[in-house]
Amino acid sequence: MGPLQIKEILQATPENQPITLKGWVRTKRESKNAIFIALNDGSTIHNIQAVAEPGQFSDELMQSVTTGSCLKIDGQLVESQGSGQVVEVKVNAIEVYGTADPEVYPLQPKKHSLEFLREIAHLRPRTNTFSAILRIRHALAFAVHQYFNDKGFFYLHTPVITASDAEGAGEMFRVTTLDLNKLPRTEEGAINFKEDFFGRETNLTVSGQLEGELGAMALSKIYTFGPTFRAENSNTTRHLAEFWMIEPEMAFFELEDNMDLAEDFVKKVITYALINCKDDLNFLQNRLADEEKSKPQNERSLPLLEKLSFVVDNPFERLTYTEAIDILLKSKPHKEKKFQYQVGWGIDLSSEHERYLVEKHFKKPVILTNYPREIKSFYMKLDEDGKTVRAMDVLFPGIGEIIGGSQREENYEKLLGRVNEVGIDPQNLWWYLETRQFGTAPHSGFGLGFERLVQFVTGMGNIRDVIPFPRYPKSAEF
Repeated sequence: MGPLQIKEILQATPENQPITLKGWVRTKRESKNAIFIALNDGSTIHNIQAVAEPGQFSDELMQSVTTGSCLKIDGQLVESQGSGQVVEVKVNAIEVYGTADPEVYPLQPKKHSLEFLREIAHLRPRTNTFSAILRIRHALAFAVHQYFNDKGFFYLHTPVITASDAEGAGEMFRVTTLDLNKLPRTEEGAINFKEDFFGRETNLTVSGQLEGELGAMALSKIYTFGPTFRAENSNTTRHLAEFWMIEPEMAFFELEDNMDLAEDFVKKVITYALINCKDDLNFLQNRLADEEKSKPQNERSLPLLEKLSFVVDNPFERLTYTEAIDILLKSKPHKEKKFQYQVGWGIDLSSEHERYLVEKHFKKPVILTNYPREIKSFYMKLDEDGKTVRAMDVLFPGIGEIIGGSQREENYEKLLGRVNEVGIDPQNLWWYLETRQFGTAPHSGFGLGFERLVQFVTGMGNIRDVIPFPRYPKSAEF
């Protein structure tokens, strides 16, 4: 089973019992009467203090005990004599597994910028900030699976390699085994993908939704949770080229059911983190508060735990896109021309519009529905007016849209019409269209970018800091 983790040891009752620690040195501090070694193994934000006596070990051994070195320490668990911790370990023996030369080890006990830490993504999980983020990321992922399992959903693995473009965006990474120096050509001079591995053009998926709908048409309730890819050349704090998507699809769910599920889902998952990640969230809240001190008072965001409670404790306000546009048109920022982007029926709402509705007008999370058909995807069910679709977006404070979904169009003729309208070749989606001919049913679903959720829960300002090894333009180092 391996040694006890530091998280477990810190919760034990100190009875001078023998204990073994294994972990990485965060700090070493020497005084006239003792040598204090702070050790961490990643199981908790808290270090455990190991105390040795001066002269107890050779100078050569102690010189190798530096920040970043990995140790095994045998000793006795005793009540701490100092403040800041309940227990500590009286050291009997030290074994150095791996040294870290302080002249070159980049993670010294000082504040490092997030930009610098991205350059050493192989080491940044050893910092307090990133170990906390990764533990919270794990807790949220576990909560996602637990939630859907308990609700009777089946976990469906959808393809990573696909010949379809679910969003119709065209910003996809191509998958090929062709020799790029000797590309086969057709008589017309185009690349002959019939010579490729799959005999056709293929890409990394942007969404598992379309295949997820196929599963829902047999299993009733499924969810996907897997990597997705967008070749969008966006160097922003909100975009990644590789990210994880959570996409439930439900047969017999209409728009109201979809909204009910989305609201319950995010509340339950965030509540799980609040209950099980208290120490990490408190640490990140304090970190965020330090950052906020440099901002003007009117630009400061809610304290992290208050922001999470804002979502968990409030019923989500539900209104149509048209109603939201009316509110924005009557708003003070619009009248005083303080919005950066124009407001009008038919626009794709920007983050500033969404945040105004959440943070200023309703002061609670918002679900917007029934968007104009022109700004939404082809698969969304048309409303009776022919102008809007049964879409829904969930809007959060500080971030704007966090979930996008809809009731799907189950009528074959209407769906085919929309496919043609947006310029997709129906032959490329014959299998998707065919489900509307063989036992079609009302069905709905939504998508939640997992990193967007982790970013919200951790309070991090850049999405590149909530995934272990971020992929973005000109960056695939690790």
